[in-house]
Amino acid sequence: MNEKRHWQSTKAKLFGGKARHRMLARRLTVTMALPALALSGCYVMPVGQDASGNTVYAYSTVAPIPGQSGAAGPGPTAGPPMPHLLNVKLYPINDLANQTGVLTGQVTNMMTGKGRFTFSYQGETLVGEATRVENDTRRGVASAYGPSGVFARCDYEMSSPKIGAGTCTFSNNAMYQVHIGN
Repeated sequence: MNEKRHWQSTKAKLFGGKARHRMLARRLTVTMALPALALSGCYVMPVGQDASGNTVYAYSTVAPIPGQSGAAGPGPTAGPPMPHLLNVKLYPINDLANQTGVLTGQVTNMMTGKGRFTFSYQGETLVGEATRVENDTRRGVASAYGPSGVFARCDYEMSSPKIGAGTCTFSNNAMYQVHIGN
């Protein structure tokens, strides 16, 4: 029994009783929780630049690894390319085409080897598709149809992703020289 009292007496001197013990336990809990709370914020990291040159930021709840810059890691994955709008002009090259003069239209390049082709001809809008020739990234074929049954078939070749030329033949045998791009 004497040892038990001695231990209780020693414990009381060291910790100051139960109240002191609870205070130390709280202090230890707070001390252990502070680093977790301090590191559990939202991190803002630059990951690159947009088309205008403005910095693009990523937000994360995961802390960046010290010693590594955001530029060294992989950037955000790119989605599919955005469609690109190209102006098209059709210049007459035979007498039938001279009756209507220069035609204007547009090709929406879907950046997948296909595009949407539209232009006006004799008061109606012809709509169709432009497609690159298989195994040739420069050559393509376009066809467009109107509500009255008028249609055009065009062959073209692109000298760059935004510039090209070719010819179009219409269902009435009118022929045009095609210029694609601005």
